[in-house]
Amino acid sequence: MSKASDVRARQAEFLFPCVANYYKEPVVITSGQGSRVTDIEGQEYLDFFGGILTVSIGHSNPDVTEAVSQQMRTLGHTSTLYPTEGQVRVAEKLARLSPGKLKKSFFTNSGSEADETAVVLAKIFTGRQEIIALRHGYHGRTHLAMALTANVNYRLIPNQLAGIVHAAAPYCYRCPFGATPQSCGLECAKDIETTIQTQTTGKPAAFIAEPILGVGGFITPPPEYFQVAVGIVRKYGGVFICDEVQTGFGRTGGKWFGIEHWGVEPEIMTMAKGIANGWPVGATIATDEVANAWTGATISTFGGNSVSMAAADATLTVMEKENAPKRAEERGRELRARLEQYKEMYPWVGDVRGMGLMQALELVDDRKTKAPSPTKTNALMEAAKKHGLLLGKGGLHGNTIRIAPGLLISKDEMDDGLARFDRAMAEVK
Repeated sequence: MSKASDVRARQAEFLFPCVANYYKEPVVITSGQGSRVTDIEGQEYLDFFGGILTVSIGHSNPDVTEAVSQQMRTLGHTSTLYPTEGQVRVAEKLARLSPGKLKKSFFTNSGSEADETAVVLAKIFTGRQEIIALRHGYHGRTHLAMALTANVNYRLIPNQLAGIVHAAAPYCYRCPFGATPQSCGLECAKDIETTIQTQTTGKPAAFIAEPILGVGGFITPPPEYFQVAVGIVRKYGGVFICDEVQTGFGRTGGKWFGIEHWGVEPEIMTMAKGIANGWPVGATIATDEVANAWTGATISTFGGNSVSMAAADATLTVMEKENAPKRAEERGRELRARLEQYKEMYPWVGDVRGMGLMQALELVDDRKTKAPSPTKTNALMEAAKKHGLLLGKGGLHGNTIRIAPGLLISKDEMDDGLARFDRAMAEVK
């Protein structure tokens, strides 16, 4: 078997350099079971990031593995030119679980494609072209998705797509309007109206936003934010596209989808990542009225693929059986309580935020100035790795630790992970 150093050297030789990895010496993972993974040299880790919130019900889940294996022995691929029982069954489940009147789905391979589908659908339905997104938001790696994304780390080329504008993010810790939780007037939401009036024709097609801004550092809006923001967009004739790629399927705890915490029903919603426990599935779901506007022909060669649909079907079945939203809520409370303790103990923890099993620590050099500390963030990542705990990071300045273990993580595994987290925190100077 190859050594980790050999794999890293071959990656450097044969893969694009943009295939970035965590850690000074990236972990070469070779196997996983539940919440644990093992690297090529036999070191075991607790996975507290779940493949960027993708391995939703645990590595190598036996129900998903069996469903995929059985489907592969039966039928591997047909394309969207033929209806399949699996694709219809998953679409029915999504219609049942999704909020409001969302009903009809279109399947693709990723969150990027799901968001692209949603934007095209919004433009077709409204007959308009302009899209409002949020600063610090992230919507994928395709050309359009990069244009929607407002984070310099992922904007690799200039935005050459007309009609995309960005409003202020609901970033309470770094409020762009200088407000505090006590003085918040929801200026961030009201900025959407200013953006419409000053940067568009006044006729937006849609507003696209994540309920919690994932890559942005798990930025969590105030309780009233989406009611006001979406209300403004609808006043001007636009629809709301809710990007649930990271927040969907119980991740935020207590609800199947993140936006349900804010009491708003989208016209269009996108999802991917956790929907199939690591298999490549993206989905765009819309209301009957909106979906039926798209009558022109289109295909997705691998969208709705029989094997990926089997994985999604099995994943959703397990999630419902185990009540994933409730489990995430319970374990999320334990996780959040420990993170709040860290804020009391360590002056370099500037902010704690998130919901359910989607929690974050924003690290700073000074709490008064809130100067970002990517150095401490990297140090904590390395210390956690040494203690066998895999974390994520994000934020515009790379100074936010993102924590998102599998939704079915047990109490014992959570306690074990937090004990490792304790030791790692104590080592950061």
